[in-house]
Amino acid sequence: MTTLVRAPDTVAGTDRATLERLRVLPARHPGRWIATAVVAVLLAMVASSLVTNTSWDWTTVGKYLTWPSILSGVWGTIRLTLAAAVIGFGLGTILALMRLSRSPLLQSVAWLYIWVFRSVPLILQLLLWYNLAYLYPTLSLGIPFGPGFHDFETQNLIGKFGAAILGLGLSQAAYSAEIVRAGIIGVDQGQHEAAAALGIPRARQQLRIVLPQAMRTIVPTSVNEIIGLLKGTSVVYVLAYGELFYTVGVIYGRNLRVVPLLLVAAVWYLVLTTVLTIAQFYLERHYARGALRTLPPTPLQKARWSLLVGWARLRREPVPASVPAGWASANRTTGHLLRRGSSPQRRDEGGLA
Repeated sequence: MTTLVRAPDTVAGTDRATLERLRVLPARHPGRWIATAVVAVLLAMVASSLVTNTSWDWTTVGKYLTWPSILSGVWGTIRLTLAAAVIGFGLGTILALMRLSRSPLLQSVAWLYIWVFRSVPLILQLLLWYNLAYLYPTLSLGIPFGPGFHDFETQNLIGKFGAAILGLGLSQAAYSAEIVRAGIIGVDQGQHEAAAALGIPRARQQLRIVLPQAMRTIVPTSVNEIIGLLKGTSVVYVLAYGELFYTVGVIYGRNLRVVPLLLVAAVWYLVLTTVLTIAQFYLERHYARGALRTLPPTPLQKARWSLLVGWARLRREPVPASVPAGWASANRTTGHLLRRGSSPQRRDEGGLA
């Protein structure tokens, strides 16, 4: 049973009108202001150095940023990343399921694969795949331990691009397997038991029930791995494949403008990483819909709300009531409190105590 109680007109001998006229001062944070001042000074020093130091040679950076050879190298990096990510996470998911299998043979093979490919450096794997023709001059397509139908020259079959995606993809699969396995293990055991009680086949349990729930854990780490894979493509320069870092090296080897060309590569890596980071945010937001009552606001919602709050405070007006979902803020000038996931509340005369 709920009882409504009228708010008293006086509190500890002070009438309500006097209380409403009192000015509430925000708490002071001297440490925060000092830290802000220090960081602002450091940022100003960095910005001044970037502008005044002519050795950065921003003219050359701008000239080569969209150079056709550079754009071709960027596309080469994107191709390597996409191909290696598909191979790595596809094979990694299979290896994770093998690790969780009840078959001792499947468990052992998956564990051995992960152990070997995590132990051997990536650059060494790339060189081994590129020189596979030394061990196997020809590769045959046919019946295992039986006659072959067609033979391929290994050197022609596995070129620079093939060796690169094999080295990157198979190495990534070892790390992806552990990420997927950790996500599956993190799903509540009751989900497995409920699916088994319903008589759902084990393979379908994993694909339709367990893996979708595990994605909330898998996605953040997986995108971090893809970002690392994107930057790891620079190791492919040892194969003289035309990705971004190798292309930049060829150009500055000719014109001797080393630092400006390295900055060009850095800018493009920043752009590609930013795109992946944005994709990570929206993927996490998508898979969080089954776990959170209110989704976190998007960056655009945050920016729009910040502008609205700033404009309202400059004009000394109440903060607008339309708050993005999950956003918490406070309007100190009017005393309104914006609680997470709720609309603004105000306790007036005759309200609930």
